[in-house]
Amino acid sequence: MIKDAIVGFSDFICGYPLFVLLMGGGLFLFIYSGAIPLRRFGTAIRSMRGGSTGEGQISSFQALMSAISSTVGMGNIAGVAIAIVVGGPGAIFWMWVSALLGMATKFFEGTIALMYKGRDEEGEVQGGPMYVLTEGISPKLKPLAQFFCIVGMIGCLVVMQANQLAESVTEVFLVPLGFTDCFSVRLVLGIVVGALVSVVVLGGIKRISNIATKIVPAMVAMYFVMVLAIIIVYFDRLPGVFMDIINGAFNFKAGLGAMMGVALTGARRAMYVNEAGVGTASLMHGASRNTEPVREGLVAMIGPSIDSGLVCTLSAIPILMAGNYHVEGVKGLTIALGAYDILIPSVGRYLLMVMVLIFAFSTMFSYSYYGTKCAAYLFGKKNAKYYSYFYIFMIVVASIISLDVAVSLMDAAFALMAIPTMFALLRLAPRAKKEMKRYFAENR
Repeated sequence: MIKDAIVGFSDFICGYPLFVLLMGGGLFLFIYSGAIPLRRFGTAIRSMRGGSTGEGQISSFQALMSAISSTVGMGNIAGVAIAIVVGGPGAIFWMWVSALLGMATKFFEGTIALMYKGRDEEGEVQGGPMYVLTEGISPKLKPLAQFFCIVGMIGCLVVMQANQLAESVTEVFLVPLGFTDCFSVRLVLGIVVGALVSVVVLGGIKRISNIATKIVPAMVAMYFVMVLAIIIVYFDRLPGVFMDIINGAFNFKAGLGAMMGVALTGARRAMYVNEAGVGTASLMHGASRNTEPVREGLVAMIGPSIDSGLVCTLSAIPILMAGNYHVEGVKGLTIALGAYDILIPSVGRYLLMVMVLIFAFSTMFSYSYYGTKCAAYLFGKKNAKYYSYFYIFMIVVASIISLDVAVSLMDAAFALMAIPTMFALLRLAPRAKKEMKRYFAENR
């Protein structure tokens, strides 16, 4: 009964309401900014250098790498596979659209997060949607800020990552050794993963950002090389892959309703992948020592181009080349592993598992910081440590629950986080645009 309620609510709120909010809001911000993702991408790359002399905990580059470490995770592999299984190849096109619009959204998130920081009870500068709402708009919006933090603590529990990690490790490494995919095996794996994650997350944002800065560029480069090798070997299939994506995205023969279903699926999975408009970027970029809000916004804008642009495409190509996605039910990582088995017999799934492990742990590190910041806002910085313990405990719980519940719980929480975040962005967009004009006038 509870399972059906969670799945049903998630399907509703992540349907047209979420599509209109994130895709519609992103389209507005894209146009309102004068198509800044297209016009200023080179400037954004250059902006990663410098600008780290103000109050905060990390540099702009560390903020970007930490934000990407959360978005370039299990969602880029399992989430892409789920999108293709549910919505077909056309869902990838709408993930591309979401990436472009998400860049505009992330620009405003990064800019506004730096414009309207707050302070915790110890006087330390903090950022995030809760401070944007109360400092940027009105203190009367504190209940909405608290609502964001409540759903944020739920949404950042990495239930899908832990679930899929336990499933993949069991399938790839333990089943061949004679173990079965059962409760006790999943439980032990959950405990091991929780213990490993605790070593990093209990060290706080500086330890998380230092590790993210080292592993994110390396893991993206490794993934790119691995998929590039597949493309070279199966190059004759590449044109068909992109034809399937475009035809699937605009399949008018199947009817407008079917096309919208594909678009909704792509947008829903992209929300989970790039998190544009969800508010997590504001939490991370709000901790930056950058003194220029627009420069921070430009740095933040790079994120969706990497996670739901480059990395999601790298994940989709092998699956579409293998063509093993025509299955019943919600399937994620098993589809991706199966694709690598087909394309690279004997060793394919082991190569992918290396990336899965790195991606999953990088996400778990950053999400703990997001949830802890939400907890600190609600209960005070001294009590936020208890959320970290709860977070680690939930990694164990997530390892043993079913995938559809894990995905639905995460999706619903993220969708609810997007409501106060997008409200704040749209409300404060004129101030961000004014700041943008000033910055570009001074930095021609």
